[in-house]
Amino acid sequence: MAKSYTILLLEDEPLILMDMEFAAEDLGCEVLTATNCDAAHRHIQTHGCNIDLAILDVSLGQDRTCFPVAHELERLDIPYILHSGDLDRHNERIRELDAQLIAKPASADKVIAAAIAHSQGADARVVHVTAE
Repeated sequence: MAKSYTILLLEDEPLILMDMEFAAEDLGCEVLTATNCDAAHRHIQTHGCNIDLAILDVSLGQDRTCFPVAHELERLDIPYILHSGDLDRHNERIRELDAQLIAKPASADKVIAAAIAHSQGADARVVHVTAE
C-alpha cells in the first residue's frame, strides 16, 4: 500500500472496533474510531476533508443505525462501506444507500482491504467475505 489512508471506523462492539483499528494501523493507516453517530460526526467535523474512507456498522444498538453518518459521508463524497451482521432487519434500508456491504463475521484484515479497494474505485456493490 503506497498511500497512507485516514479511516473512520464506526462500530459499537469494542472488540470488533479494536480488531479493525489494529488491522488498519498495521497497514500504516491513521484511524479515527467512533462507537456512535455523535462521535463519528465530531470526527467528520474535525477531519472531514482528510478522511479517505469509512467503515460503518449498520446497527449501533438501541435502535440506532449508521444512516445519518452515511448520508453525511455521501454529501462530502467520502467513500464508505457497510459492515453488518444484521442484514435481515435492515436489508431494504441498506439498499437505499447503494453502498458496498461486507457481512459479519469477516476478518478485520479483509474488511480493511475491501474498504481501501472500494476507496480506489472498486465497484463491487456487495462483497461476501467469510471469517477465517
